[in-house]
Amino acid sequence: MELMQQNPDIEAYLAVGEAVDHDHPLVRATAERIAADHPDAYSYAEAAYVFVRDTIPHSQDSGDPRVTWRASDVLEQGTGICYAKSVAYAALLRARGIPAALCYQRLADDDGANPALHGLVAVKLPGEERWARQDVRGNVPPGVDARFSLGEERLAWTVRPEFGEVDHPVLYAEPHPVVLRALRAAPDRPHLWRTLPTEL
Repeated sequence: MELMQQNPDIEAYLAVGEAVDHDHPLVRATAERIAADHPDAYSYAEAAYVFVRDTIPHSQDSGDPRVTWRASDVLEQGTGICYAKSVAYAALLRARGIPAALCYQRLADDDGANPALHGLVAVKLPGEERWARQDVRGNVPPGVDARFSLGEERLAWTVRPEFGEVDHPVLYAEPHPVVLRALRAAPDRPHLWRTLPTEL
């Protein structure tokens, strides 16, 4: 699948946004702390990936009812679903001048029921011609083994077209409007789970 920028200007994927608020002091401080031990772009991108994947629990895994949608809120509260964790990772990348985009998969149960969008991040490191998708959701449940990779994708899930699952190729600078609306309208995660978007 060829990934496609919604905005042809790469600067859009470095910009500060309402959700990807990498001008926030907490985002900048977190980025600086990670960069202190990982000064080059590749090692920083991987370290920031591991930080978001492993130290910020997915709120369903931890049972946290709070809903976050801004990068700064995800870092401050230490929780979020895939969409929110992706926003946090994108913000940490942009804080160090690394283009980052938000993108999505449509996933479903093993019988094709209960479809929902799943949030990913695409990164474009210096010297790389292509964007590379990353999944910071967290490696739960058992058997999920997402890893940072610029070559072969190491996402949490590979889509199964026979169940109506889809890789959406478009790269967004901010969360897709249907995703952002769902996050902002949800008073808690149980409500969000009932209103997760199923289509872009």
